[in-house]
Amino acid sequence: MTDRFQNVFALLARVLLAALFLPAGISKIAGFAGTTAYIASVGLPLPELGAVIAVVVEVGGGLALLAGYQTRLVALLMAIFTVVAGVFFHAFWLAAPEQLMVEQIMFMKNIAIAGGLLALTAFGAGGISLDARRQD
Repeated sequence: MTDRFQNVFALLARVLLAALFLPAGISKIAGFAGTTAYIASVGLPLPELGAVIAVVVEVGGGLALLAGYQTRLVALLMAIFTVVAGVFFHAFWLAAPEQLMVEQIMFMKNIAIAGGLLALTAFGAGGISLDARRQD
């Protein structure tokens, strides 16, 4: 059964992952000042540049995933971004005791999302994608 629906499952994987990244990126555009302040609050340098990178990865990468365009490369870059974001923004090992569980859940969520993105890196976008059309 899995082989029969492989292309549909690959499309669903891309849509579900994009459904996480696109709204997050759009909210960063809408609240750009807050995004840069949040990035600065964890001590990262050049928070404006970091916010721009986050928007490009989340919106640009999300749209590329939806379309299935350059999926392997985009998914790999998004997986790296997601792990790095987890390390800096959900460092549960540094969290106050009352925040420990929430931050650990959020960190592990990022790791799981990166796993899904790495699966797309390994197996590609599937047949319902711009990548598949470009190979014809």
